[in-house]
Amino acid sequence: MVVNPHRMYAQELRRRLPARYFEPVGYRALWMLPYIGIAVAGVLLITLTDMSWPAKVAVALVIGLAYSCLGFLGHEILHGAVTRRGWLRDVLGGICLLPHAIAPMLWRQWHNAEHHGNTQIQGRDPDAYSTIEEYRERKALQILHKYVPIRSIRFFVILTVWLNVHAAIVLAHQLQRATWAGRAKLIVETLVPVGVWVGLAVALGWHHFPFFFVIPVMVSNFVVMLYIATNHLLNPLIEDDDPLVGSLTVTVPKFLDVIHSNFSHHTEHHIFPAMSTKYAPEIKRLLKELWPDRYNEMSLWKAMKCLWATPRLYLDNIRLIDPASGQAYPVVGYGLDPNRIAPVD
Repeated sequence: MVVNPHRMYAQELRRRLPARYFEPVGYRALWMLPYIGIAVAGVLLITLTDMSWPAKVAVALVIGLAYSCLGFLGHEILHGAVTRRGWLRDVLGGICLLPHAIAPMLWRQWHNAEHHGNTQIQGRDPDAYSTIEEYRERKALQILHKYVPIRSIRFFVILTVWLNVHAAIVLAHQLQRATWAGRAKLIVETLVPVGVWVGLAVALGWHHFPFFFVIPVMVSNFVVMLYIATNHLLNPLIEDDDPLVGSLTVTVPKFLDVIHSNFSHHTEHHIFPAMSTKYAPEIKRLLKELWPDRYNEMSLWKAMKCLWATPRLYLDNIRLIDPASGQAYPVVGYGLDPNRIAPVD
């Protein structure tokens, strides 16, 4: 009998973990208060004081960092790691994702079900990147890779909008497949935050809108997508659910782990998605003890370097290919070395 790798990891770890690790940790919702407080204070500074535009940009950057912290917390909440009450989970998660206008229902279908259930499985994971075959068939991909070639700073510029762009693409797909009731709920949950931001723009002035919404959301996109891109886009495509192969944990300074809800511990999160990220460091310790040869980890800085120096299209499951030069590059676990990134045969 073939054992699913994910199930095997989870069963082995459960034997070593106390039962309380698998219960929601409600007090983590309180992290919303400082993040929302910082964002509200920033908006008030921008709209109620006579600040210069450079000062407004500086405040906008801080608001964006608060939005990103809310996004990471909302991710934890919508996995059920803070509360198992569906209505409360969606309300709290919806507030956290308000800056990005992402419906809680959409996030749960897209991220919790489809991404986590099919991580890095081509054709099933909505977040897995495209293959060279798909590139040859899709004009949009050809245009994208023409203007965002390998070793281009433009790749990181695109990260400032990509979470919202990808969410819109996934929303369109989900609307096509949903029932009438599901479609109505998705539309309402999307229009509510859009209405909030339009209402704020009207009330506070459209001239302030770039500083309390546009720039902050771009900052939040960039921070969140730095993690998401490094957590998966350097990994191989896989045939079965295997978090140790399909995910990459990145290391960051401790204070970032605190305010980013341990999102850096991504392999750990993929093994127990509904577990509070408070316990991710202990899961990491056990993974490195039990499966040191399969566990993948690198610093966020080195992972960013790898993203910059390698193409995104897959030649096959374990090689990336640059469509311009035809050169192939290895992926994590199959020869990718952040200290010496070079093409392979």
